[in-house]
Amino acid sequence: MLRRSLVSFGLVYYILLAFFLYLPILLLILFSFNDSTLLVFPLKGFTLKWYTALTNARELIESVQNSLLVALSSSFVSVVLGAMAGIAIARFQFPGRGFFLAISSLPLVIPYVVLGVALLLLFAQFNVKLSLLTVAAAHVVINVPYVMLIVAARLAGFEQNLEEAAMDLGATYWGTLMRVTLPISAPALVAAFLSSFTTSFDEFALAFFLTGTDNTLPIYLYSQLRFPSRLPLVVTLAAVIMLVSVILVVLSEWLRRIGTQPTSRPQT
Repeated sequence: MLRRSLVSFGLVYYILLAFFLYLPILLLILFSFNDSTLLVFPLKGFTLKWYTALTNARELIESVQNSLLVALSSSFVSVVLGAMAGIAIARFQFPGRGFFLAISSLPLVIPYVVLGVALLLLFAQFNVKLSLLTVAAAHVVINVPYVMLIVAARLAGFEQNLEEAAMDLGATYWGTLMRVTLPISAPALVAAFLSSFTTSFDEFALAFFLTGTDNTLPIYLYSQLRFPSRLPLVVTLAAVIMLVSVILVVLSEWLRRIGTQPTSRPQT
């Protein structure tokens, strides 16, 4: 009886959690088709004019291009650095390994506002001009820990003797890394790239402190909230971005689960 009550409570909790999580997304999509500048019920009518207006907003398109550039470049660098860190943690025992893991994981717990102020002061000390490059560097800092943990989890999921067998057969360490380790870790690397891309593309706090004259998409959306007539356009774009982000997150999680499945041993 107690178990049935717990199951019922858990089901109700899950339904309420999903409802409050996805209700804002559904409202965004719904109001993006509203034929009015007022985001209120009842809806005035169905229209696609806000989606058509997206293609004619030059500054909006430029901000999307800036965000794509920052997200792609920072995600690529994050995957390279995070993969190397993940391999080092999962496969090697070296002095200061625990300290290295703790320091590498700090961006996971530091608020982005605090991190943004710290990086702003750092760039100011070295007279680094704020630009999309500084935003990309900040996104590398916050994405490397995620990549490192995803890759390390994948490496912990398959037997290390596969690499030892390859080296016993004459392969060098680097050859084993390229032909065995990285191919097996490919789903985790793709998942890490998608996670980094989504985080970088949607990130606001760091970009707010570190961007120069070229705005990223979240900064542009924030600036448009001051103009009521532009609000439907912002809602429409937010709906599109939200849908794309959800798809990328789901795909990333699917790839991560594939990557963390233990490899099956051959039957003897």
